[in-house]
Amino acid sequence: MSASKIQIKKICEFCGKEFIAYRTSTRFCSKTCTGRSYKLQIRLQQVQEKESEIQVKPFNDVRDKVFLSPQEAGKLIGITTRSVYNLIYNGTLKAAHMSSRMTLIKRSDIEIMLDSNPYQKRHKKEQAPITEFYTTTEVEAQFGVCASWVFKVGKEEHIPKVFQRGKTLWSKKHFDAYFTKKASDETITEWLSVEDIKSQFGMTTNAVYTFVSKFSIPKKKVKREVFYSKKHVEWAKGITQPEEPQYYTVKEAMEKYNLTRDQLYHYVKRHHIPRVQEGKYVKISRKELDALLAPPVL
Repeated sequence: MSASKIQIKKICEFCGKEFIAYRTSTRFCSKTCTGRSYKLQIRLQQVQEKESEIQVKPFNDVRDKVFLSPQEAGKLIGITTRSVYNLIYNGTLKAAHMSSRMTLIKRSDIEIMLDSNPYQKRHKKEQAPITEFYTTTEVEAQFGVCASWVFKVGKEEHIPKVFQRGKTLWSKKHFDAYFTKKASDETITEWLSVEDIKSQFGMTTNAVYTFVSKFSIPKKKVKREVFYSKKHVEWAKGITQPEEPQYYTVKEAMEKYNLTRDQLYHYVKRHHIPRVQEGKYVKISRKELDALLAPPVL
């Protein structure tokens, strides 16, 4: 059948340009667009086939294996690798530590774990009623903060509150716990205000805040004024030499003992190694960690 001489305006299905066609069945404006559309269609089919293989493959790979890695055990059970390690650490799942990089789990141990832990209905934990409260004024006086700060922290930390005769009463134990957690290091006895640092070192306000953030200088807040540890400021400025460090940073401990972050935190938690929060960094007791991990001196 010969082509018609009737001109039909159409839109190319690949490039979207307008062109003149002589048949109603024409879909593309050129041979190039026809070829590219065909290749795109083949590529999409291949992607769909690979995606379908990926969905089936993980389970098929581990279904008949007797010994599994933590990653494979996670695929078999349908949980993350991190959850598998947590089961191993708390003793729920048995595993063999073959080397520093190889952990193996028997398939039979997974089945034993599942059989020995039948599902039990959870009962809602009864919380002890809150009987002691602070008024907003009492929180201000006790901890040296302002009223707006009390409401701000109360909202952010979800501290329980009640209203009584037009006054807001805050849970005493929750606020005590919050300030205990935020308490500054008791070994620090000398503090500098922002104005002290500016006058002593000739710095601008922005420079002070950049400096204390960069060196993670411990701080405490009294009402609206912030104070920074004098000895840490002097160490950072090179005026005095720091004492022998009593703590490792997480990075230092990982490098010294060739541990991953998860392994380090596992040792700290399991062996109750003391740690402190300095600024935005967690520091781990040097003495206790060395006693646990350092090789014995012959």
